Amino acid sequence: MTLSTVPADGVAVPPGAIAPIMKMAEAQPVRDAKPSLMGMTREDLGDALRSVGIEERQVRMRVGQLWHWIYFRGADSFDRMTNVSKDLRARLAESFVIARPEIVSEQISVDGTRKWLLRFPPRGAGRPVEVETVYIPEEGRGTLCVSSQVGCTLTCSFCHTGTQKLVRNLTKEEIVAQVVVARERLGDFPDRATEAGAIVPKEGRFVSNIVMMGMGEPLYNFDNVRDALQVATDGEGLSMSRRRITLSTSGVVPMIARAGEEIGTLLAVSLHAVRDDLRDELVPLNRKYPIAELMAACRDYPGLSNARRITFEYVMLKGINDSPADARELVRLLRGIPAKINLIPFNPWPGSRYECSDWDTIEAFSDIVNRAGYASPIRTPRGRDILAACGQLKSATERLRIRERLALEAMIGGADED
Repeated sequence: MTLSTVPADGVAVPPGAIAPIMKMAEAQPVRDAKPSLMGMTREDLGDALRSVGIEERQVRMRVGQLWHWIYFRGADSFDRMTNVSKDLRARLAESFVIARPEIVSEQISVDGTRKWLLRFPPRGAGRPVEVETVYIPEEGRGTLCVSSQVGCTLTCSFCHTGTQKLVRNLTKEEIVAQVVVARERLGDFPDRATEAGAIVPKEGRFVSNIVMMGMGEPLYNFDNVRDALQVATDGEGLSMSRRRITLSTSGVVPMIARAGEEIGTLLAVSLHAVRDDLRDELVPLNRKYPIAELMAACRDYPGLSNARRITFEYVMLKGINDSPADARELVRLLRGIPAKINLIPFNPWPGSRYECSDWDTIEAFSDIVNRAGYASPIRTPRGRDILAACGQLKSATERLRIRERLALEAMIGGADED
């Protein structure tokens, strides 16, 4: 199984060159400290314009122009804004930037999945931070898995991301920037070309769906996630449909209703167990918000209907949570909730004590859930060879050694051949 790593200039190199690429990126200078317009809401942009002396009667029109260039056309400099006066462009350039994170590396899986390691500049007295963003192309859509935090506080025992301690929340700018970078790299903005050989949907937008399932717990960074998704769903900019955005939570019960009211996207819940004693181990947050409370919050989710079902994510762990009895209890727990169950074959990572359930076991589990009237698709693992599959994301601040990565590739390759 091969691993392709591509730096920002788009030139592919062999696996052995991963470390030099990252080292070279670390030597780049720190970005200008001017505030960035990236991620700003319309209200924020209005305030920014007022701060450089734009008259109130012009603010709304100028906001519309900036919004179009930044979010619809993907402009990365004020010089590209040809319908904005030179004087205003100069004033804006003196005070602001339209920042992009540094692309430390881009890895491309054999199945077309892409993983970007993005570095954001320091905040206050902090240090630069790195997060991973994943793009998954499919026949009729392209899904972007977006991170909301650097690291994670939840320490789910089966999740590689959970082994990295929380560093900080991402800002709304940094969340929106992940979407912009993906569209830019894929040629999904007007006047941007798509590189030869890139695997993207044949029709429509290349980034058509967003899942807030990357690094971190989105509901522990509520305000920034809400504001970033407000920018993403504005119909005159990035123009993402709320019905094509899924916010995933491990079960922060007090914030679930607020997410439905203020964000209004689809909801996914990382369940993974049907008994409190087991879920306490797999998802330690369960000790604070046990299954009964979580199910009650799901039943009360604003807008819940057969057309807006909750997705329950259930990772299949061999001999742990994959028995027929577990499947029957799952059906009982979800009774009365419009739901879909995503069965996720466990994705291996170095040091994990778990194994993926046998395929026959997963199919038998799925059959029980299906017969009860719930859709239970088995998620096809994507991007395993570049550690981009569900539960495998981890910042390169705790990067795998090359030999560990190659050992993991061999392990995955052997499993795929069985």
